[in-house]
Amino acid sequence: MPARLLSRRLSLLLPLALAACGGEPPSYPPLRYNYLPPIRLNVASISVRPDYVPSGVAPDLSPLDPVQPVDALRQMAEDRLRPFGPAGQAVFVIQNASVLRDGDTITGTFAVRLDIYTSANTRVGYAEARVAHSHSGHVDDMQQLLYDMTKQLMDEMNVQFEYQVVHSLRDWVAPVGGAPAPVQQQPLGVPGAGPPPGEMPPPGPPSSPGVPPPPPVAAPPGSPPFGSPPFGSPPPGSPPPGVGAPSGGVPPPTPLAPPTPLHP
Repeated sequence: MPARLLSRRLSLLLPLALAACGGEPPSYPPLRYNYLPPIRLNVASISVRPDYVPSGVAPDLSPLDPVQPVDALRQMAEDRLRPFGPAGQAVFVIQNASVLRDGDTITGTFAVRLDIYTSANTRVGYAEARVAHSHSGHVDDMQQLLYDMTKQLMDEMNVQFEYQVVHSLRDWVAPVGGAPAPVQQQPLGVPGAGPPPGEMPPPGPPSSPGVPPPPPVAAPPGSPPFGSPPFGSPPPGSPPPGVGAPSGGVPPPTPLAPPTPLHP
């Protein structure tokens, strides 16, 4: 009887003892990226195609990762890519999502590609992004290490992916403000009113009375004053050519006497 009672007490205390030694299992928050600015594409639809399939056996460590790399990349595409066009489609391709172990080195490599297709299913552009990270040495907590590595790789992937899309698919990225801004129009002024601010008034005499006009532009050197006769013309009031000067002026030259005839 005492032995039965002791075994029963041990069975009740064993879970408590194990919980006290090991504690609660750690929780790993899901990796979401909907807090980042969305990438809006000029396509009508977006799909995800996972070309990479993890093997699930050594040296693949993805089964031990609290957040599967393929799922993290898919979540990034769903959180950030938005269709914003009337036609065409975009395909988010997961090319690599491996976490491999080689001796005491663990390497994670993520690679994606974004393809743009027209409505005729013709690929007209693409963008690629790739990130990698390694850890060497002793590992105390494999799950925590894989979670931290996946999180770091995804943070770097978000930066690289957005950069590559904006620079490689510039014509297929919709503007952040949506539709283009309309052309600004300037209303006509009221008759008699002055020009709007910032606009130069038309050339002409000043409208305010009492303001003197601007000085005339100086003539080039050597040119006659404005209003004077052209070069070679006699000044006003001078006698025509061949007529002597008036009284008080310079006398005309004395004419020569006719020659004296010779007598035979």
